[in-house]
Amino acid sequence: MNAADFQALLPLLVLSGGAVLLMLQIAFVRGVNRSAALATLTLVLAALSCASAVEQAPRQVTPLLVMDAFALLFCAVFCLAAAVTVLLSGDYISYHGDEPEEYFLLLVLSTLGACVLVSANHVASLVLGLELLSVSLYALIAYPNKSILPLEAAIKYLVLSGTASATTLFGFALLYAATGTLAFDALGEQLTATATGRPMLLLAGAMVFAGLGFKFSLVPFHLWTPDVYHGAPAPVTGFLASVSKAAVFLVLLRLFLDADLFRYRILVELTGLIAILSMLAGNLLALLQTNIKRMLAYSSIAHMGYLLLVFMVCIERDNRGLAVEAAAYYLIAYIATIIAAFGLLTLVSARQVEREDVQLQHVSGLFWRQPLLACLLLVALLSLVGVPLTAGFIAKFYLVVAAVDGSNWVLLGALIVGSAIGIYYYMRVIYYMSRKPEQQVSQAAPADGLAVRVLSGALIVIILLLGTVPQPLMAYIRSIL
Repeated sequence: MNAADFQALLPLLVLSGGAVLLMLQIAFVRGVNRSAALATLTLVLAALSCASAVEQAPRQVTPLLVMDAFALLFCAVFCLAAAVTVLLSGDYISYHGDEPEEYFLLLVLSTLGACVLVSANHVASLVLGLELLSVSLYALIAYPNKSILPLEAAIKYLVLSGTASATTLFGFALLYAATGTLAFDALGEQLTATATGRPMLLLAGAMVFAGLGFKFSLVPFHLWTPDVYHGAPAPVTGFLASVSKAAVFLVLLRLFLDADLFRYRILVELTGLIAILSMLAGNLLALLQTNIKRMLAYSSIAHMGYLLLVFMVCIERDNRGLAVEAAAYYLIAYIATIIAAFGLLTLVSARQVEREDVQLQHVSGLFWRQPLLACLLLVALLSLVGVPLTAGFIAKFYLVVAAVDGSNWVLLGALIVGSAIGIYYYMRVIYYMSRKPEQQVSQAAPADGLAVRVLSGALIVIILLLGTVPQPLMAYIRSIL
């Protein structure tokens, strides 16, 4: 490796170095504020270092990683999302954890795993990033360690995620047996030349897709999602629902593009069927929920179904540029929106020492008690609905354009029906927030310091800017594809 390689790897090196410094700080000078500050500094520096690393992009660094502008864009997004999660977690974790310093170390390590995933173009780096992300999340979900529900959620995620990882690895083992390679692009070349039976290859592809489909909770691999979201700490749930899912989706998309798996129409049509089921099942099940975290869990299943629509669009090679562009914009808008939504739930339940269980009545009258925080959740929910002037509207419009361009009318119909169903349960939360507060509903007051107000205002501005001035981000994404 030379200096250019190290420059291209700068975000990963900064995250790795910051994790080592965090371990040393925790070992010798414990302190929640120190750990939170060091984690935030590491994540912000890693995001800023992407600007330097992009000067060397695209660059193949060893056979395992490709540091291109697309990967670096999402490395920066992931680091900023993790930094916001750290800021939101400070007050929460000091009330809920016995050893809260390690929480911030795990958050940095999981962000490193997500960044490795989006840069992976080899099965070895895919597995390395996936397990670094997943193992860190196992422990993060178990905070606070005095409560039963987080431990139950962590065990469920550990067992089921381990099964999904094993399924993925077995699928890759079948592909390796058939092709003799694990690099994404070489895998595609060997699939063209191999004489191995088509059923075996389709089985291998289906196993890989099933294992990765679990990671971003598509139907029928979604059953873990509401329980884990409900039990995990609110800031961790926001990170899991946004950064973790985005990283897995992006590495799956890169695998399909580099190996040209879109040539197997039956495999891609299977993703289309799963997309329709996820859109409809996620929204219909969300209608039944009174727990806001469980409602957002089922909602996230539907949103992953919307996103999966781009796979069907990519069948036609001429449409792939628009499809990837739509997916990238949707993911960035979705990450900002979900971090905002779960950020509000974090602040609402920050001082509840018992297990959090944020019901609709817990946000009743929030507009009257905490107008800024209520506006944060309002903007996030409107963005999830897809109301104009929010990031979600532009993101969904992008997907609609991609679906129309690819003539995927059935998927487009499912997207419209699912979005229409979603209006009810999102607006129900807004209705509860706008009601006059009742005396008997006296939940712990959300944290309302200057940092919280600034962060809430910043998230509102970001979501609205992505919905009103989308051209700069659109133009940048288009320029790097």
